[in-house]
Amino acid sequence: MTARPNQPAPGPLPEVPGHRVLRVVGEGGMSTIYLGLQLSLGREVAIKVMRPEALADEVGRRRFENEARTIARLEHPHIVGIHEVGRTADGLPWYSMPWLPRGHVGQRDLSDDPGRVREVLRALLSALAYAHARGVVHRDVKAENVLFDEADRPLLADFGIALRRGHGTRVTMTGLAVGSTAYMAPEQARGEQVDPRADLYSVGVLAWEMLVGGLPYRADDALSMAILHAQSPVPRLPPALRHWQRFFDRALAKSPRKRFADAAQMLEALERIPLGGPRRVDPRQWLAGVAAGLRRAPATAWVALGLVAAAALGLGLQWSRSPDAPAAATADAPAPAGASLPPAALEALEAPSMHAAAPLSAADRWLEQARAQLGDGRLVLPPGENASHSVLQAIQADPTHPQLAATGADVLQALGDATAQAIAGDRDPGALLRAAGRIVDAGVAGDAAHAAWRRRVGAAMEQRIAAAAARVDRATALAVVEQARAARLPEATVRTLQAQAGRIPDLQGRDPGDLEGMQVLEGTARPLAAFLRPVSRAEYERFANATGRTATRCRERASLLRMVAPRDWMRPGFEQGPGDPVVCVSVADAEAYAQWLGRRDGRRYRLPTVAEAARLPAAPGRPLSEWRADCGADCDQRRATGASWRSEDSARLLEAGRGYDDVAFRLVREL
Repeated sequence: MTARPNQPAPGPLPEVPGHRVLRVVGEGGMSTIYLGLQLSLGREVAIKVMRPEALADEVGRRRFENEARTIARLEHPHIVGIHEVGRTADGLPWYSMPWLPRGHVGQRDLSDDPGRVREVLRALLSALAYAHARGVVHRDVKAENVLFDEADRPLLADFGIALRRGHGTRVTMTGLAVGSTAYMAPEQARGEQVDPRADLYSVGVLAWEMLVGGLPYRADDALSMAILHAQSPVPRLPPALRHWQRFFDRALAKSPRKRFADAAQMLEALERIPLGGPRRVDPRQWLAGVAAGLRRAPATAWVALGLVAAAALGLGLQWSRSPDAPAAATADAPAPAGASLPPAALEALEAPSMHAAAPLSAADRWLEQARAQLGDGRLVLPPGENASHSVLQAIQADPTHPQLAATGADVLQALGDATAQAIAGDRDPGALLRAAGRIVDAGVAGDAAHAAWRRRVGAAMEQRIAAAAARVDRATALAVVEQARAARLPEATVRTLQAQAGRIPDLQGRDPGDLEGMQVLEGTARPLAAFLRPVSRAEYERFANATGRTATRCRERASLLRMVAPRDWMRPGFEQGPGDPVVCVSVADAEAYAQWLGRRDGRRYRLPTVAEAARLPAAPGRPLSEWRADCGADCDQRRATGASWRSEDSARLLEAGRGYDDVAFRLVREL
């Protein structure tokens, strides 16, 4: 770890077990960084100590320590590891890292070394791919966190505010989202849930900074900077870097959906950027290319040629008449004051060498149109004016065009995302699937893009069938299988979907709405639906009042207090609300409730077996065991499974005739 030059300590140095703290080397909003000496190994380390105001309670401190231990297990050649985690003598969390004195990327000018920029980006994307695969989102990728070791290798540091999946977003006490706003993705600045694509946005900002020598957005304060990231369009690169523009348009997209899907995809796009920068060409060579191209163009194009030729000829005459001009002008010679070409000609002269020799071809125009339509969300509509149609036209015009694969892959990804949304929303994805199928058949987007599309659509269909299974909607599930066949998904995927749909019971016209609050269990010997939660106090009270059933005593320990104040389902010994699971009921009570419920609606209810219960969804709220139908050696004892607040035993044999204050019950219905 490295930081700013040595600073005077703001107060007494902390006491870190096993270390001698030497001096302050950096400060941030959440922590102070010290240079220290690890006494056991005699090596210098960077020690990051969290500020008291950053983690104000014990829960926050323990969460920080748990996350630090998770990050310490990230072993990657381009990630700065964590040596130790602990607490200071004052109880503040800390962790130690390698001391890296060679500085960070923000202290180097790489604007004239695009090759080194690529090396740094490859290292960062490799590190992030590794971390993201293990559920860790960095959330603070910036220049100061890209350090160099003794071999001058770039390393990603400071996962101190990293986020593991499932922990949600965190916000500082001042209300600003954690992270550095100069590099922060729009959704992160708004305090929304983030995923790995937020890190990729930050990598895009850092890549811009390294190439251009400054940030893509500039503002006087953090809030203004966050607004620029959220609302301002992606800026345009100078002509010398224009071949990077497509990469940044996607890396810095406002919507995560329009960015690179993962670090591997971003790395793939990086490798597609031409290695050579743009060059200027001799106007006479450029005009020769124009003429060659227009010989195959419609007659109206000759008008444009005449205008451009006249302008270029005038420029050539001015060059020849200039007393200071050399006898033979070079391709890099600057134009004299007052000389100009039409904007289209200037654009061609400044474009990368791959496009400088000829004007826009028909494929060029179709691909530009496809990218514009993709940005507007026009994927399959309106007919004849959408991104899918434009890509197909570009294929017909020039199936070998160098930009066709990248544009086709982007359109195919967008079609996959839109198809998944349509399937999830129970909308007809037919037009989207047909358009994607034509692009896949053309084979221009590349095998990786085709495979990603199939995975995306297949996963969406699998989720749709799972949702249909929860509602016992067999017809919808079978319709999704037919969509998979029509989309020509891999046969293995279709078989998996078919098997998933085939497990849904055929209710023969029964209204799926009568299973509200229930879930169909898969893999059982006969079709069953289970209640999502145990029977509540209010539900059991209606049964007890309707049948006059006497309350069963809870099992009691030898206690005078328990003899004076016996426990039952109405008085379990702790406060309960009407919606809480009823406890202190015996197996006989539960079976009597199931019979009463069945008489009311004509269906058959019962306790689940242990095997069936293994497929039950987890019950919300306080941990409770639940009665099962399985008997012990005799049916005077029954199984209760699931650890409870009173017992860690997840499978107990209990007296069937007693109630227990930590045992509830729920029912299954035979379909």
